[in-house]
Parts: sequence; C-alpha cells; structure tokens
Amino acid sequence: MVSITVKGTKLELDENGFLGDWEKWNKDVAQTIAEGENIVLTDAHWEIINFLREYYAKYQIAPMIRILVKETQKTLGPDKNLKYIYGLFPAGPAKQACKIAGLPKPTGCV
Repeated sequence: MVSITVKGTKLELDENGFLGDWEKWNKDVAQTIAEGENIVLTDAHWEIINFLREYYAKYQIAPMIRILVKETQKTLGPDKNLKYIYGLFPAGPAKQACKIAGLPKPTGCV
C-alpha cells in the first residue's frame, strides 16, 4: 500500500492515491496531495473541497459530478458551472477534487 508523510505523520493511501481514512485529513494533507496533483490551492479550490467534505459528512458518499455542479451553483453562484470546476480540477472534478479533499474515490470514476 502507498503512503504519504505529512508533518511527520504517515498516512495510508489506496492504490489510486486516495486517503485511506477521510477523518485523518486536514489542510496540510490536502496541500500535500494537491502538490502531487500539480495544483496550487486557492480560495476557489477550498470552496469546492469544503463543499465535498460537508456533503460526504452528511451523506457518506461523494456527490456525482452532476450533483456537485448543481449544488455548487446553488450555493456559490451560477457562474460556478462545470467548466469552472474543471478549470480548478482539470484531471476530473469529482475524482481529483475528492482525492484532495481526502474522500474515497467516487463511485463510477475510472
């Protein structure tokens, strides 16, 4: 199994690079995973990451991309569309954003 070390703490990742335990996530973990994804996190990224974590905490599942876009637009504004989210997470909004947010790989992602 793959692991990363963040500030002296070793964290297990699955074979796809997703955090093994979403509750061990923190902003330092997100920064480390984002660096591995070649993403510099901005406030815009954090809005999506925080939304994903709140959604997961409530429903115990990562939202499908359709729900992510719909809820992001409803919460953050109509300009936060699919193109906007892809601009933040170009390797696939649901998959890449969930990875950085410390959540399990979304169902249906390849």
